[in-house]
Amino acid sequence: MDNKKTGELIFKIRSEKGLTQKQLADMLNVSDKAVSKWERGQGLPDVSLLPELGAIFGVNIEGLLGGGLNVNSFATGNMKKVKFYVCPICGNITICTGSAEITCCSRKIGEVIPRKADESHTLEINAVEDEWFISSPHSMLKEHYISFIAFASDDRLQIIKQYPEWNLAARIPVLRHGVLLWYCTKDGLFYKNI
Repeated sequence: MDNKKTGELIFKIRSEKGLTQKQLADMLNVSDKAVSKWERGQGLPDVSLLPELGAIFGVNIEGLLGGGLNVNSFATGNMKKVKFYVCPICGNITICTGSAEITCCSRKIGEVIPRKADESHTLEINAVEDEWFISSPHSMLKEHYISFIAFASDDRLQIIKQYPEWNLAARIPVLRHGVLLWYCTKDGLFYKNI
C-alpha cells in the first residue's frame, strides 16, 4: 500500500462528493485531523473504517487501498462478446459488456468462460416458423440442471431462465446469426454458433 496514492485518492473522491474533511470525519466518527493526515499520505484509515469509507465513496476497498480506481474502456457493443458471471452459491447471473469485479454472497466471482458444447451438453435446435425451438435431454434435477439459455447477436442479448425439475424448452425468435449459450450448474457455460 502506498500511503501517498491512497491519500490522493481519498482527497479526490471526497472533493468529487462535495464533502469537507469535517463532514467526512463526522460520517466516520473520527477527527478532521485524521482525514487530513490520510490525505497528506501520513497514515491510513483504520481497517475497521474501510468498509464504511468504501460505502460512503461508492468504491471497493481494494481500489481505495491500492490508490487507484480502474476505469474500463468503453466496450463497443458486440453482444456476442458479453461476459457472464454466475454465483456458485445462489445462482445469480450477472452480465457485462466489459471487464468487471463482481461480488455475490460475499465472494468474488470470476468470469465464466464458455466452452464449445460436447456431446453430453448438446441442445436440440429446430426451426419452427420464425422461431428456434430449443430443447434438451439434459437432466433437470435440483443438483444438476441448465440454469439459463442465452442468444447473443451483434446488437442484442436474450436470456431465458430455466428451472430445475422443468423440462428444458425455449423459443427464440430467428433474428440473424449469433451465439447460443447455456449454463449447466455442474459443468459451466457452453456455446454453439447458429
